[in-house]
Amino acid sequence: MTYSGAVKVGGPADVHELTELMISKVAVGPMDNNAYLLRCRATGEQLLIDAAAEPHTLLNLIGDSGIASVVTTHRHGDHWGALREVVDATGARTYAGRYDAEGIPVPTDVPVEDGDTIRVGQVELAARHLVGHTPGSIALVYDDPHGHPHLFTGDCLFPGGIGNTWGDPEAFGRLLDDVENKLMAALPDETWVYPGHGGDTTLGAERPHLT
Repeated sequence: MTYSGAVKVGGPADVHELTELMISKVAVGPMDNNAYLLRCRATGEQLLIDAAAEPHTLLNLIGDSGIASVVTTHRHGDHWGALREVVDATGARTYAGRYDAEGIPVPTDVPVEDGDTIRVGQVELAARHLVGHTPGSIALVYDDPHGHPHLFTGDCLFPGGIGNTWGDPEAFGRLLDDVENKLMAALPDETWVYPGHGGDTTLGAERPHLT
């Protein structure tokens, strides 16, 4: 079936099948958070992005294969609400941006810096540190050698523009600058964007919203 990225809480996952990577997207919790399960097709190793809520839903998605790691995109509680239960059940390593790790109650095993590489099996994800929504938000880039890049943005970029900075002009400027320089300037229009809430988009579709 064709992947659309349209999911709803209580509904099934939508699966994006790439040549080397399977991406399963599911919506969980009262704030309609997206969680993404990445599976390396060569090794079967799995990584979860944002153990947001509903640990039973996430553990059912993970299945008997377990996960090697969990990446938390930022410190806000709706993105780590099920982290403790998932880590306890799977023994997964935890990753988060260095400057947000102290705000996440589950210890971070690997603090992530801008430009760090996170692996899931034979697949590499490049971390981008984005300031403004929180001090230490991270986005993850999978540069698919068989197609266009894939970008997991947490709450820093959505369909329609950048994430919330709560009326703080300095934070807005920092986030806009980071999104423009570290994402928009570095990646092509075809880059598929997987946000922390709601539907997917592409960088090309979002460029007009940032001008």
